[in-house]
Amino acid sequence: MPAIVGAVQVISIGNSSVFNIGDVYKILPVSNAKTFSGAGSFNTGDGLQVYNNKSSTNTFDQDAIDQGNVANA
Repeated sequence: MPAIVGAVQVISIGNSSVFNIGDVYKILPVSNAKTFSGAGSFNTGDGLQVYNNKSSTNTFDQDAIDQGNVANA
């Protein structure tokens, strides 16, 4: 079924973003990332107190290869 779209204004779009108007069959990412973070890294808020006396992050990846995006072109 066709989509009927009115006026659209795009101010900005980040890299690796997807912007779609109307019908779509498939949307696939074209980038990937791996994030390592220690205890309390993504905490947000006002007056936050985090006590991590001894914290370490294991970044060892024994297989070295994760799921890729080779076919997502």
